[in-house]
Amino acid sequence: MAKIAFILLCHKDPDAIIAQAGQLTAAGDCMAIHFDARASDTDYARIREALSDNPNVTFSKKRIKCGWGEWSLVQATLHALQSAVEQFPRATHFYMLSGDCMAIKTAEYVCGFLDDRDVDFIESHDFFASNWIKTGMKEDRLIYRHYFNERNQPRLFYTAYEMQKRFGLTRDIPSDLQIMIGSQWWCLRRRTVEMILEFLQQRPDVLRFFKTTWIPDETFFQTLVRHLIPKHEIENRTLTFLMFSDYGMPVSFYNDHYDMLLGQDYLFSRKISPEAHELKERLGQLYASEGVAFGISGEGRKLYHFLTSRGRVGRRYTQRFWEAGNTLGPDREIYLIVCKKWHVAKRLVDQIASETSIPCIEYIYDEQDTPLPDLGGIETTLTKRSRHRRAVAKLLFEHFDSDKLILCVDPANLDVIQDFGGDQAQTRVLEIECEYSDEYLAGHALRVGLAGQNSSAESMARLLPTLRNALAYESEQIRYSKNDGLFHLRETADRLVNEEAIAEFLNLTEVQAKSIMHLDYLFAD
Repeated sequence: MAKIAFILLCHKDPDAIIAQAGQLTAAGDCMAIHFDARASDTDYARIREALSDNPNVTFSKKRIKCGWGEWSLVQATLHALQSAVEQFPRATHFYMLSGDCMAIKTAEYVCGFLDDRDVDFIESHDFFASNWIKTGMKEDRLIYRHYFNERNQPRLFYTAYEMQKRFGLTRDIPSDLQIMIGSQWWCLRRRTVEMILEFLQQRPDVLRFFKTTWIPDETFFQTLVRHLIPKHEIENRTLTFLMFSDYGMPVSFYNDHYDMLLGQDYLFSRKISPEAHELKERLGQLYASEGVAFGISGEGRKLYHFLTSRGRVGRRYTQRFWEAGNTLGPDREIYLIVCKKWHVAKRLVDQIASETSIPCIEYIYDEQDTPLPDLGGIETTLTKRSRHRRAVAKLLFEHFDSDKLILCVDPANLDVIQDFGGDQAQTRVLEIECEYSDEYLAGHALRVGLAGQNSSAESMARLLPTLRNALAYESEQIRYSKNDGLFHLRETADRLVNEEAIAEFLNLTEVQAKSIMHLDYLFAD
């Protein structure tokens, strides 16, 4: 049965560390603690005294001062690992944690999870081929020597860096190593850790190399595990659930995230907010519990993105440079049918196509598999269509040899409506206003990944009002952006009223409009 030795790097909040150690060792696991030498000696003494009677807790034999991006973080980890290997001979796995991490599964679940998988869990991507580093220096992290800390010694850091660049003082990467990069939150088997420690004794050149690389905690273990362990014995992922904001900052979790966290396919989570006392208490009690069933929904990242990013994506108020001269022309008419329920809009355009000669295209800017004619390749992906939306529309006008064109648009794509509304072409918008039951909204949340099959009723109950408000907001924005040429088809309206709306929208006769709207199941889900 798996027995974990947690490797805890921490530097503050002694009460939280004492509680964390007590909670994680209560189920029989172990912990090796490195408390930053920059932190208070009084706090360290307090932690040692409080945990002195706990045989499942040990401390690094040496405390060092740690700094972000420095080798010191890796060295502190190695000190804690060495202590854990020596003090806990029965430990089968070594799990890297910080003071902000907490378990989101029971010890029973965690042990079963690790027993079923004889692999190391560590995120490791090719340093040069992957896109893991988004901004800042990349190769220069490795080929130059970094002796100073960028954050608290920026002048020395960049002076040394620029001098090496100026005089070409590069160095070679150890020839037998493929440098890998990934998250520093890993879980390694005992024999893997022992192989790493033995390897470092045999290869001081590797140790010297990493000691002067920049941000080595993202590359050191990631590289050595891939170097020493067969690929099929490595699962390229972290078992710690973490997210980052649009600004690259770690997302903190609060009291109302409990159900969401338990539904993620991870064993631990960071960062738990220091103010989330209720969440900490509930998660602390959870780890030692038995017989708890977990429904894995995995909707955390999409849900967070949905709740925080609305209004910052997909809304722009001016043309992109490649579209500036790409107008459709004043003699053309483009009809946008806007509806969140795609099946309703598709039924409507099928009826329009059968009763008129106006070319109809379904969700061209929303759905990859929308049936389209050959337009020379620009139609092949959603990215191309959206980037060159007017060019695509212009080609469709020419393909169908028509001055009229109907397109379906999701109301979330406000920029599409605004873009065509700003063109010389005559643009009309028909908004189909549907009723949204709780069952439909729940299904919509599943379809777009905001919820999973095992999302709790409580999580769904909190999500549905947010979804309903989001749909109302989209409709409101459409009304604000289109004062003229805006028509409405309503599920709650009388059929005669809807016939008049469709006739006016498309300039049709009363007979044509009646034929289009004769479907009894137009709004059916």
